[in-house]
Amino acid sequence: MHSCQSGPSPQALLRLLQSDDVDAAIEAGLMRFRPCAACERDVAGYMSLCAPIMEAQQRLSRAWAARDRYRARQARLARVAAERDARRASAPAEKEKSALPPSAAAILARAKAKAAERNR
Repeated sequence: MHSCQSGPSPQALLRLLQSDDVDAAIEAGLMRFRPCAACERDVAGYMSLCAPIMEAQQRLSRAWAARDRYRARQARLARVAAERDARRASAPAEKEKSALPPSAAAILARAKAKAAERNR
C-alpha cells in the first residue's frame, strides 16, 4: 500500500466522519484533504475510501456558504431597519393626518368645535 504524506489521512478522516465527529474531522484537516493521484493509482479502493470524505467536504462548504448568506442577509436587514429608524427619527413630527378628505375633515372640525362650545 502506498503511504502518502500529502495531507490528512483519509482513513483517519473517514473514521471520524463515521463516528459522527465532524468537529474533530475538521480539526484533523477535512477541508484540506485532496485525493492523491499516486494513491489512487496504487491503492485498490482508494477512491471509494475518499468518496464519503469529499461528500462531507461538499456538504460543509454548502452549509458554510448558507450560513454566510444568512449572516449577510441579517446584517443587511439590520442596516435597512436602522436607516428606516433614523429617517423616522429625523423627520419632523407631523400632526396626525386624517384619513378623511380635507372638506370632510373641515366639517368634522366645525362640528367638534360646536359640540365643545355647547358643553361649556
